[in-house]
Amino acid sequence: MRFALLFLLGAVLLASPAAAQTGGNAIPTTTLSLGTATPGGGFPLYGNAFAEVMNAADPVITIAPRNTKGSNENIPLLEKGELDLALVAGEPAYEAFAGIGRAPVRLKILTAIYSNPGMFVVRADSSYRTIRDLVGQPVAFGAKGSGLPILARYVLDGLGLKQDEDFKAIYLDRAGDGPAMVEDGRVAALWGAGIGWPGFAAVASSASGARFIAPSPEEIARIRARHAFLKPLTVPAGSYPKQTEPIASLGSWSFVLTREDLPDDVAYRLAKTLHGVEATFCKTLAQACETTAANTVAAAPKVELIHPGVMTYFREIGVVK
Repeated sequence: MRFALLFLLGAVLLASPAAAQTGGNAIPTTTLSLGTATPGGGFPLYGNAFAEVMNAADPVITIAPRNTKGSNENIPLLEKGELDLALVAGEPAYEAFAGIGRAPVRLKILTAIYSNPGMFVVRADSSYRTIRDLVGQPVAFGAKGSGLPILARYVLDGLGLKQDEDFKAIYLDRAGDGPAMVEDGRVAALWGAGIGWPGFAAVASSASGARFIAPSPEEIARIRARHAFLKPLTVPAGSYPKQTEPIASLGSWSFVLTREDLPDDVAYRLAKTLHGVEATFCKTLAQACETTAANTVAAAPKVELIHPGVMTYFREIGVVK
């Protein structure tokens, strides 16, 4: 009977996609899937670097990045247990946690990854200088299924504009397709977000160069009066080629979310590994410099949404009481 129970326990552990023993015992070697987004965007760039740094630091848990359609696909894949971890932009996460347009999700936050100041990029030799200048023009709002179009929708709504009616909105199959469309004139502008975002970097490095268009201070105030969850954020000078001045905008934080039943021991180990290599991660990828324990606590809509295993680690290091 004792042998049968031990055999059954072993089978249960092996069947779990993120098997873990409890009580502080060693975690069996396992692989966790990490959903990112379409090639050419910020999520695959971050997700691949995240996996590289984490895998080098902890040989017990292997993180395997997987391209997806982005935030709007990652959330249901996590709910169905088809992903263990996934990158999710701030606006889809906000809507999912709040139950906007759906039942509230029961997913958990592993870490905040980076802030997403939203803005447009146009060719430096174009005549477009304000958001109003882009009304009626073809604009690429990001990849289908990603969080970027959702952020744009909130920003434009705060200005009394409708994304699909006031612009010739284009949604990309691949995030990486946008820069070439700006360069050859198929679109007047590309919408994006974040520091070190690949689409912005590509346009800024092109022969024509880039001009960034963000909401004005007055527009930021109007947007926040309608959508207070969006936060004032700044793109520091030098974040992109030939960007000599900081750019004030607004947006939210993106997250690594976990499936609801990711074991506490696994989440604890991931958090301890991640925040133990913050300096290394920062050197690997500029955006990752914002991936800190303190930023996770500050960015989470509610601390209760942070995974209990992560919270155990945060209490140990004094980030939360």
